[in-house]
Amino acid sequence: MPTRAQAAPATSAHTEPVLSLVIAAFAAVYIIWGSTYLAILWVIEAMPPLLMASGRFLFAGALLYAWMRARGTPRPTAEQWRAAAIAGALMLAGGNGAVVVAEQWVPTGLTALLVAVVPLWLVVLDATMGSRTRPTRRAQLGLLVGFTGVALLGGAPGIGDGGSRTLFGAMLVTFGSMSWAAGSLYLRTAPKPSSPLMLVAMQMLGGGVVLGVMSLALGEPADFHLADVTLRSVLALLYLVVFGSLIAYTAYVWLLTVTTPARVGTYAYVNPVIALLLGWAFAGEHIGIREVVAGSVIVGAVVVIVSDAKSVGDRAKAATPMPGEST
Repeated sequence: MPTRAQAAPATSAHTEPVLSLVIAAFAAVYIIWGSTYLAILWVIEAMPPLLMASGRFLFAGALLYAWMRARGTPRPTAEQWRAAAIAGALMLAGGNGAVVVAEQWVPTGLTALLVAVVPLWLVVLDATMGSRTRPTRRAQLGLLVGFTGVALLGGAPGIGDGGSRTLFGAMLVTFGSMSWAAGSLYLRTAPKPSSPLMLVAMQMLGGGVVLGVMSLALGEPADFHLADVTLRSVLALLYLVVFGSLIAYTAYVWLLTVTTPARVGTYAYVNPVIALLLGWAFAGEHIGIREVVAGSVIVGAVVVIVSDAKSVGDRAKAATPMPGEST
């Protein structure tokens, strides 16, 4: 689907993080979030996508919420729950929900590239409906280049030549990226708990409920049969819950406290590359010249947007990442 939150790095001698822990945390964010697209593909081979996503976030959210409360984190207020539910609906139901549905037809690597444009949508939505701050010239260049890359994907195998379903899936991911960006901007001023991890738990619970309602409305439970569940799909689901939703996100939040947001934000450049390579290696997905060029253009545009200090500082204070992931 994903940007970054403002955080002051810990630079004093008494708080300098252990280098090995920093490297391990970056590896988790880079590799795990990049691999969640393939894990989603393996899960939805045997389980309805929205029903799976609902169960994943409800389970992970309940675990994280119980853990935070056991550590003494204050109980959220009703106002904070309402805001978290709205953000969860936009980011997880709208953003991640679009990804899991679209991966039925769109290759995982191309899905990850379409998700990578979230920073671009952040700038567009903030300029049109948020602070209405005019993007810098650098940001405008990044927008032009980034959406050109998206247009290049329109004729790539798996989207442009895959029929109406693949085209619909690509449009759905694009909408999901925009929904995630809208939720991120909403969180910038919404009432929220002081603990970022408590906020994530609340978003997971809220988004999981909305995904469950969507699944019921589409009749997914009636199409779900335990006999269709494979060992691979179960292991992939556990991977999404434990590694994608809990370990990687905890690493992400911790990194924001020990290094700069710009460095942490480099995950947005790496995740699509990981997803493309894993999709090619384990799912037999095609990687051609068009995909390489379009991917390079999109990632380059994200670099321009993210490295623009004004765009990052003013627009992404409370944003959280999307990966097919992202949480």
